[in-house]
Amino acid sequence: MKPFFMLAVCMRLAASVPLIAQPVAEVVALNGKIWTLDADLPQAQALACAGGRILAVGEDRQIQRYIGPSTQVLRLQGKRVLPGFIDNHVHFVSGGFQLLGIDLRPATSPDEFVRLIRDRAEKNPGAWITGGDWDHENWPDAPLPRKEWIDAVTAQTPVFVARFDGHMGLANSLALRLAGITRTTPDPAGGEIVRDPDTGEPTGVLKDEAMTAVYRVVPAASEKEREAAALAALNEAKKFGVTSLQDLSLAEDLAVYQKLRQAGLLTARINTRLPIAEIDAVLRTGVCSGLGDEWIRIGGLKAFADGSLGSSTALFYQPYEQNPNTFGLASDVLLDGRLEKWILNADRHRLQVSTHAIGDSANGRVLEFYAQCSQNNEPWDRRHRIEHAQHLSPADLSRFAELGVIAAVHPYHLIDDGRWAAKRIGPARCRQAYPIRSLLDHGAKVSFGTDWTVAPLNPLWGLYAAVTRRTLDGKNPDGWIPEQKITLPEAIRCYTVNSAYCTYEEHIKGRLKPGYLADWVVLSEDIMNLDPVRLWDVKVEMTVVGGKVVYQKQ
Repeated sequence: MKPFFMLAVCMRLAASVPLIAQPVAEVVALNGKIWTLDADLPQAQALACAGGRILAVGEDRQIQRYIGPSTQVLRLQGKRVLPGFIDNHVHFVSGGFQLLGIDLRPATSPDEFVRLIRDRAEKNPGAWITGGDWDHENWPDAPLPRKEWIDAVTAQTPVFVARFDGHMGLANSLALRLAGITRTTPDPAGGEIVRDPDTGEPTGVLKDEAMTAVYRVVPAASEKEREAAALAALNEAKKFGVTSLQDLSLAEDLAVYQKLRQAGLLTARINTRLPIAEIDAVLRTGVCSGLGDEWIRIGGLKAFADGSLGSSTALFYQPYEQNPNTFGLASDVLLDGRLEKWILNADRHRLQVSTHAIGDSANGRVLEFYAQCSQNNEPWDRRHRIEHAQHLSPADLSRFAELGVIAAVHPYHLIDDGRWAAKRIGPARCRQAYPIRSLLDHGAKVSFGTDWTVAPLNPLWGLYAAVTRRTLDGKNPDGWIPEQKITLPEAIRCYTVNSAYCTYEEHIKGRLKPGYLADWVVLSEDIMNLDPVRLWDVKVEMTVVGGKVVYQKQ
C-alpha cells in the first residue's frame, strides 16, 4: 500500500471515531500538600473534582488540564490537605441544643456553677434548664453537686443538668417533684438515686437509668427547635473539618436531617444509629444497615452495657478503689437479658450493632454476645462495634480482631480521664485504660471520634490525644500510659479510612482518590512535619464537602 493511500485511510478512520473530551472539573485545588491515604499515590499536590466526586489527583501540571472557563480554582499555597474527618460517635442534635443552651463545662467552682444556673433562670423564668455538661472534677475537692445549691435560685424553674458524660445529672427539688422522685423511691434497675447518708433524702444527683424519670417529664423539643439545633451543630462541625458524622439519632432527628438536605442546608454526611430498644419497629420496616445514600444512611442500632468512669457507673470485674461497695452499674437491659436477645436478633437481620461499654466487665460481656452472633447466625459482613472500648482485660484485646469487632475509640476522653482515673480504680488498673496501641498491635480495626458533646468536636484534639497522651492538667508531659501512644499517620487513618469502614463506606470515603467523595480539609500547619505537641493549636482553614467549600476561615 502506498504511503499517501495509507495516510488517507487513517484520516478517514480518525474522522469516523469520536474524540473523547477531556473532562472539565467544577473545582480544582492546586499547590497543596495532600495526604491522600491512597496506597497507590500517598502524597500529591493537586486534585480535581466534579459531580461531588474526585476526578483526578496528582501534580499541578497534571491537574491543570481539568480547568475550564467555569472551574473554581482553589490555590492552597502549600497547605496540608487531608481527607475530611469522619467522627464515629456524636450526639449531634443534642450537641446543637447544647450550643444554644446553658454551658456549665467552664464552671471551675460550685459558686460559678450556681451563678450560671441562676443567670439562666433569671433570663428565662419557668423554662426548663437542661443540658449543661458540668464536670465536678474541675472543682476544688471535686464534690458532687446537690439540689440545695440551686433550689434558692430556681424555685419556679425546673432544672436537670447532666454531667458531661451523660451518665449522671443534677435535678433541683422542683424537677424531682415533677418526676415523682422522693425519699421512698427505690433505685431502678441499672440506676442510682444518690441519697444523703444522714437523712436518706435524694441529693438531686441521679445516675444512669435513674435519670429516665426526669427525662420523661421534660417537654419534647419542637421540630423548629430541632432544626435550629441541627443547624448550630452543622456550623460547629464544618469549623473543625468534620465532613461525615455517625450520629446516635432519634427518629425525629432523621426527619430533620432529611428536611435540611432537601433545603440544601446539609453540610455534613450523616450516618444514623437508632436506639436498640426500637428494634421491633425497625425490623417491621425491613431496614438493614446501609440503607440510604451518600448523604444520609441508616447505620444500625445503638445499645448500652454500662455507665461511665467519671460517674462511677462503668462496670468492672473488681470494685472501685474510691468506693469498694460498687463494681459499677450494668444497664438494665444487660441485667435482664434483653441486650443479649436484641443483639442476636439484630445480627440475624443484618443490622449492625454499636454497644457502649466502658468497664472491662461490660466490654467482656459484649464481646461474648458478638461471639454468639457468629456462632448462631448465618455468616455476613458483620461489623459490630464497641463504643469507647475504654478499659479492657488483656485477654480481650485479641478478641476484637478475631471477631471482626470494631473498637470505636474516643481519644480526647483519655487526656481528660487521665487527670483523675486513678482515684476511681487505682494506678495499676489504669494501665489497661484506652489501650489503643495494643488494639492496633493485636490487629483490631480502630476508629476515632469525639462522643460530642461529651468531648469537643475538634478532631485535631483527638489526634493530639492519641499521639501525645498528655493529660489536660499538664501533669503527664511524656504521656499518660505512654506505651499506648500511636503515630500520627495511624491516628489520621483511624479518623478517616477506618471510620469509613465503620459504615461500610471505605470504597467512597476516607481517601482522596479518583471516584471517592470530594470531601477534604485544609489545615493551618503541615501536621506531618510538626511537633505533635503543637497539634493542639492547629486550625482548620477550609472544609470542602462534595466539592463545595462549606467553611473558610476568615
